[in-house]
Amino acid sequence: VQLVESGGGLVQPGGSLRLSCAASGFTFSSHAMSWYRQAPGKERELVATISSAGGSTNYADSVKGRFTISRDNAKNTVYLQMNSLKPEDTAVYYCSVVGYWGQGTQVTVSS
Repeated sequence: VQLVESGGGLVQPGGSLRLSCAASGFTFSSHAMSWYRQAPGKERELVATISSAGGSTNYADSVKGRFTISRDNAKNTVYLQMNSLKPEDTAVYYCSVVGYWGQGTQVTVSS
């Protein structure tokens, strides 16, 4: 299993970023996918989950209405669209499937 995140960076408060996670080594279309994040000094937390076909999504209360998880099963890729970013969204973001993790991508929200 390989998960490779990209799309992180530095953005001002109120800005947007789109994270991508390219997956390989398993049957992508058969598995739910999740995004997690870990801020400095804090535990890793679940941000969003999407079902295998993409018809069901769940979000942490802290990101509801601002973040959108989606997937393209033809491209074996899951996305996290992040809008109205806040400084408290600063973290390393990871995608995950059944206990496997990518290397993470840093998101920093700062003016």
